[in-house]
Amino acid sequence: MRRYPAFDPPEYVDWAADPARVEAYEQRLRDDPDRFEIVIDLSREELLSLYRDLLRTRLHDIGLKRWVRTGVISKAWLGTGEEAVTVGTVRALDPSRDVVSPMIRNAGALHMMGMPLADMFRGYLATSDSPNGGRDLHIGDLGAGIIQPISHMGTSVTIMAGVALSFRNRGERRVAMTWVGDGATKCAACHEGMNFAAVQDLPAIFVVQDNRVALGTPAEIHGAGDLHAWADMYGIDAWICDGNNVLDVYAATKIASERCRMGRGPAVIIADTFRMGGHATHDEREARETFPAVLFEHWGKSDPIGLFETYLERKGIESQVLARIDEEVTREMEAAADEALRSTDRVPPPERALYEGVSEGGTLIGIENRPIRIDGSPSTP
Repeated sequence: MRRYPAFDPPEYVDWAADPARVEAYEQRLRDDPDRFEIVIDLSREELLSLYRDLLRTRLHDIGLKRWVRTGVISKAWLGTGEEAVTVGTVRALDPSRDVVSPMIRNAGALHMMGMPLADMFRGYLATSDSPNGGRDLHIGDLGAGIIQPISHMGTSVTIMAGVALSFRNRGERRVAMTWVGDGATKCAACHEGMNFAAVQDLPAIFVVQDNRVALGTPAEIHGAGDLHAWADMYGIDAWICDGNNVLDVYAATKIASERCRMGRGPAVIIADTFRMGGHATHDEREARETFPAVLFEHWGKSDPIGLFETYLERKGIESQVLARIDEEVTREMEAAADEALRSTDRVPPPERALYEGVSEGGTLIGIENRPIRIDGSPSTP
């Protein structure tokens, strides 16, 4: 894909494929026969669709960073370097029936589940036509099977355990999935949700996005022990994957999701990755000072998009095809951002944020009655 010196991490600007990383990328897939079988079954169209989603996810973050630099918004929470975790896991689900609750860095899940790209940008603008109605930049769409996140990391685990419980009680072959960072695994809510899902044998997938830092605290300071063995404590099966290898993430999650549908309990996906930036755009310099430069250099060589592009070319997909897709997706994302900006005059009055949607006597005030997928209808069990 095209590189952006003003917005990309410096390690990505002049990115070139490292032969050893490319070989390790493919060897990772060959090492697990079950995952390899899933990957080699992917058609050319399916591989290119994965590529499009990776590009959309990266370019969404670049669009937000451009808004920060030009004063449209004050800050943004980005997932640069972690795109394969989101794209690989969501691709393994069925968007027509499954439900997800992404973290703010899993923005790729929104468009993959069906949310319009312009709505993803509107979520940051606090406009009345944004998915959040102008309240909060955490967005979702129950009609698309997306439960919006909140800032309390780990809480989504208990919420999605409840969603999975409803699936099990209705006998539906559906999956609930959410993501947590390595820091959130230390939260009480995360522990309670995990334990409940394990004891109740629920069809839930918990993706541990291990990017080695909790806000600004390195993993070796906020926790001890081997996170790869974390799920064993709950008696839950876990799949360890290279979080910068979208195919490894996809195949692992595909296996886990099918087991969930067969009633074989919850699953954990532990994706080893690294965030190539700060907690948000305001503390990128601080993040660079938290870790040694050599760590950014190491992970910079494993750009998930660059490595996947190289993989596709080695599989016979022409670079011209990838370049054309890059141009198409870039125009698509720019158009979505421009569309969102046309809504900036639609700022809701303060009383709407205070009262609309608040329950009064069991009735929601002023909220449009929209279809909600998690009630079992109109989705197909």
